[in-house]
Amino acid sequence: MSIEDKIKGVVRNVPDFPKPGINFKDISTILENPTISKEIVEEFRNLLKDQHIDAIVGVESRGFIFGMPLALALDIPFILIRKKGKLPYDTIEYTYDLEYGSATVEMHVDSVKKDWNVFIHDDLLATGGTAAAAAELVQQQGGKVAGFGFLINLSFLNGEERLKQYTDTIINLANY
Repeated sequence: MSIEDKIKGVVRNVPDFPKPGINFKDISTILENPTISKEIVEEFRNLLKDQHIDAIVGVESRGFIFGMPLALALDIPFILIRKKGKLPYDTIEYTYDLEYGSATVEMHVDSVKKDWNVFIHDDLLATGGTAAAAAELVQQQGGKVAGFGFLINLSFLNGEERLKQYTDTIINLANY
């Protein structure tokens, strides 16, 4: 069975959350299954092991869940991108538009070294706004976006199109 089939077989769909019309993809059921969780990290590791990746960036908060174990598996640093006001040291920030309003994410000013190849990870790709904001932060520090990785891609929202300006490497383990 493919990793995509395994993910789709475990992810819980929660209708009308957080608002009517949204079919939320709940990955907590993946986290409760250590076998599939290990397979996810191994799948990402296998796809990235021959690429020159200097660091993994995880986007708050679900990007931390598999981003950190992946960084450990590749023996490279793990870098946090968080919502504004959550990091304790000097930061750079990027504000982007949401469907209703805007959001700001930030990272420490010294996290990405110049010319590093950075792989950006989050649990889900929707419209690509948050992932694009992460890419902007990486580039602000002189890093290069080596790729993006997601457990789930809501392909009908065309988020990949928004990310192609940064890299051709976009890994989606399960497409909906």
